[in-house]
Amino acid sequence: MKLMTILFVMMITIVNVYGENKQLIELPAPQRTGGMPLMDALNSRSTARDFSERELSDQVLSNLLWAAFGINRESGKRTAPSSQGKTEIEIYVATGKGLFLYIPEKNAMEQILDKDIRGKTGKQLFVKKAPVNLIFVANYKKAGNVNPEKYRSTSGMNTGFISQNVYLYCASEGLGTVVRGWFDNDSLRKAMNLEDHKDIILTQTVGYPK
Repeated sequence: MKLMTILFVMMITIVNVYGENKQLIELPAPQRTGGMPLMDALNSRSTARDFSERELSDQVLSNLLWAAFGINRESGKRTAPSSQGKTEIEIYVATGKGLFLYIPEKNAMEQILDKDIRGKTGKQLFVKKAPVNLIFVANYKKAGNVNPEKYRSTSGMNTGFISQNVYLYCASEGLGTVVRGWFDNDSLRKAMNLEDHKDIILTQTVGYPK
């Protein structure tokens, strides 16, 4: 009887933590001060296409995602503007450990897949080995009653703000990055098991220079 009770508690714990094979991974609190002065970061901003396979630490990943589109005020507002405050852009993170969805409200990542799909995020050879490929996805349910085809340009604009934040953070921290539009949309959607109301806008590779 005691053994059955222990097993039941273990099962409930697994369901609570993983829920449909998804795990919520808490990130360290982002370091919201320091870094390179803005004008220096702008002066150093550049595009890279040659990356080391060195992984990003959890702290660097937390800082990167917060800089991209994290919450920077008690009101819940973000580090990048979003048309009418809809914040429909979601950031997926493809690494060698799997695919994750950034959850700004919890400063965490939800594991979506436990397999490496980096090679699907673009047609360039370097995407397969670079440590992180960000996938910017418009969730049109968050945008409300909109026509996805007409709203895509707005989501593209919102993604541009986020991408530039990534560029400036990378310049400040000595990381390399490149934003990319060259990927097979259908193949990537299938690999991500993406819902119909979501649309891939752009991808962006981040890593240490080789």
